[in-house]
Amino acid sequence: MKKPDHVIIFDTTLRDGEQCPGASMGLHEKLQVARQLEKLNVDIIEAGFPAASPGDFEAVKKVASEIKKCRIAGLARCVKGDIEKCAEALKPAGDRARIHVFLATSAIHREFKLKKAKDEIIRQAVEGVAYAKKFCKDVQFSPEDASRTEPEFLAEVVRAVIAAGATTVNIPDTVGFTVPQEFRKLLTYLHEHVPELEGVVVHVHCHNDLGLAVANSLAAIECGARGVECTINGIGERAGNCSLEELVMALKVRNDHYGIQSRVRTQELFPASRLVSQLTGMMVQRNKAIVGANAFAHESGIHQDGMLKHRETYEIMRPEDVGVVTGTDLVLGKHSGRAGFSAHLRRMGIQVSPEQLQGIYDAFIALADKKKVVYDDDIIELLREFISDIPKVYAIKRLQVSAGNQTIPTATVQIEKDGKTTQDSATGAGPVEAALKAIERITGVKGELKSFAMQAVTHGEDALGEASVQVRFGDDLVAAKGSDIDIVMASAKAYVNALNRHLFIAKEARKA
Repeated sequence: MKKPDHVIIFDTTLRDGEQCPGASMGLHEKLQVARQLEKLNVDIIEAGFPAASPGDFEAVKKVASEIKKCRIAGLARCVKGDIEKCAEALKPAGDRARIHVFLATSAIHREFKLKKAKDEIIRQAVEGVAYAKKFCKDVQFSPEDASRTEPEFLAEVVRAVIAAGATTVNIPDTVGFTVPQEFRKLLTYLHEHVPELEGVVVHVHCHNDLGLAVANSLAAIECGARGVECTINGIGERAGNCSLEELVMALKVRNDHYGIQSRVRTQELFPASRLVSQLTGMMVQRNKAIVGANAFAHESGIHQDGMLKHRETYEIMRPEDVGVVTGTDLVLGKHSGRAGFSAHLRRMGIQVSPEQLQGIYDAFIALADKKKVVYDDDIIELLREFISDIPKVYAIKRLQVSAGNQTIPTATVQIEKDGKTTQDSATGAGPVEAALKAIERITGVKGELKSFAMQAVTHGEDALGEASVQVRFGDDLVAAKGSDIDIVMASAKAYVNALNRHLFIAKEARKA
C-alpha cells in the first residue's frame, strides 16, 4: 500500500458525525467546527453530503470557500446526480476538492437494499468513479459494509475502481461488526490479492457498535492503512465513529509501537471537543478518554501519592498535551472593556461578526454582574446562543419557581414569540418538571424528555450550570443544552433550545 509519512486524518464530524441522533448543526455552527478542524490541522474535512438537502449543499460550498489549508471532501452515491451536486458544491475548494463516492458491496446489502447482482455492483462502482473523475482529480471510493463483504468480491471491486481512477480506497466497517484480528486479516488479504493498492492510499472508516472503532483503526494502521476516518468525540451514526482524539493520542503516546503519527496539533483537541459538544448538544461523558472531565483526575490516595512523587507513575500524557491547561484562563469581569473582550475571543480562536459581538458582549456583562469572574468555558456557553443559525422561535424571558419539601413545586414562565410575550404556570414533581410543563402549555408543542443531565461548567459556588437534554418530538429525537447560574433556568433553556432545534429540523425537512 502507498505509505505517506504520516497517518492521514479524514475528519467526518460534519457529515457522519452530524448523523448522530439529535446532533444536527446549522450553517454557522458547521463553519465554527470547520475552522477548529483547520486549527487542529486535520488533512481532510468531509463537509457533508451535498445531494442530501439544500442545507447540506450550502454547508459544503461554504466550508469549501472559507477553509484554505485542508482538503475538502463531499460524499456522493455512485449516481450521476449526486456526483454533479457534489462537484458543484466543492468548486470553491479548487484543487483541494475530493469527491467521495460509495456503493454497498456486502451480500446482505446487495440482496435486500440494492437488489443488484455482483456484476451490476462493479459496473455501477466503476461508472461512479469514472464520472467523478471528470470533475475532480482526487476521487475516493468506499465499498459500503466492506467488512461483511466476501473478501474475493471485495478485492474484485477494489481492483476495478482503482482501474477507473480512484486515488483513495476506503475500507469501511459500516456497522461496527468486525474485530481487530479479523480486520487485519481482511486488509492483509486485500494487500496480497490487489497489487494495484501500491499506487493508492488506503483509508478505513470504523464504527463503534462494539466499542472497537479505535482498536480496529489502529489494527488497520499496523497493516499499512494510512488514512483514518474519524470524528470529534466519536459522534456519529448509532454508537458513533472512531474517536479522533483517542486515535491521535494513541499514535502519539505509543509511537514506540506504531512508529507513525498524525499531523494533528494535539493542543487543540480539548477545545475542539468542547466546541463540538456545545454546538451539537451532545454531552461528553466524564470518563471519556483524552477529553473527559475525569481524564486527568486522580482521586485514589495511592494514585495521588504517586503523582506527587513523579507524574508518570499514573499519567501517560500531560493535560497540556491535549489542550487542557488549568490556571491560565484570563479572568474577565464586569469592568472588562469591549475591546479587551473582543481580543480575548480572537485568542480563543472564535470569529464573530460585529453584530454578534455586541450581543455576546451584552450577555457577558449581564453574566459578569452575577459572577465574580468569568472564565473561558463561561464564554463558550454564551457563544452557543449567538453563533447558532437555528432561529429562536421561542425565547424564555422570565422564570419563577416555588419549591420545597412542604409545598407543591410550581413554575411560572414567560416566553416570547414574534415579539409577543405569553405567561403560564404549572406544577410538577419538582421545579424542573413544573417549568417544562409550563413551557409545553405556552407553546402547545408536546415533547417527551428522554434524558437529562446537569453539570457545572466552571468552578466555584457561582459556576454556570449546564443542562443537557434529549427530547423526543414525534419522530425527532433532539439533543440540546442550556446554561445559567440557576439550574432550573438552565434546564428550561435547554428544553426550549431543543424545541427550537426541532422546529428548524422540521422546516429543513420540508425544504428537502
